[in-house]
Amino acid sequence: MIPDSILDTLFRTARTHNAWTDEPVSDGQLHRLYELAKWGPTSANCAPMRVLFLRSPDAKARLKPYLSSGNVEKSMAAPVTAIIGYDTEFHRHLPRLFAHSPAMHALFSDPRNSARTERAAFQNSSLQGGYFILAARCIGLDCGPMSGFDAAGVDREFWAGTAVRTNFLCNLGHGDPAGLFPRLPRLDFDEACRIL
Repeated sequence: MIPDSILDTLFRTARTHNAWTDEPVSDGQLHRLYELAKWGPTSANCAPMRVLFLRSPDAKARLKPYLSSGNVEKSMAAPVTAIIGYDTEFHRHLPRLFAHSPAMHALFSDPRNSARTERAAFQNSSLQGGYFILAARCIGLDCGPMSGFDAAGVDREFWAGTAVRTNFLCNLGHGDPAGLFPRLPRLDFDEACRIL
């Protein structure tokens, strides 16, 4: 078991941030974040998540037209906005990532299984996106994950010519507590779960 203080950092007291301090996020922090997140499990070790870290003003300006109005100000102010994508051709890496089972590469690379491959890419990148948020919190960064953007536009702008599609966006940095909303409730166990 890990201490309650760490559970608080990862879950109970962690918040989704909407306002940010000026403290920068370094290349080293972004590398460290990924190096932690990559170890979270995915089915067949498929690891479809791809990440673009937008930090420069030019990169942020390219993203701005595709953000919903409520996400513009906070994303432009965040030190980094990560585009969490999923590679629909993740199977290209399976001969290395899942070498003991060539059948998995054959399954996901078969065009007849394109819907299954797309679903696996999206589901597993969503898992990895959760690991990404927890990894960021582990290294002292705050997160602001978001939907509320034109995914097709982001795909055209940032992933053109690739097999990668956008899953969600996540602002990163050091959150300003003044921008937090009151803590919202969560469902109780009996509302969300059953033991069969």
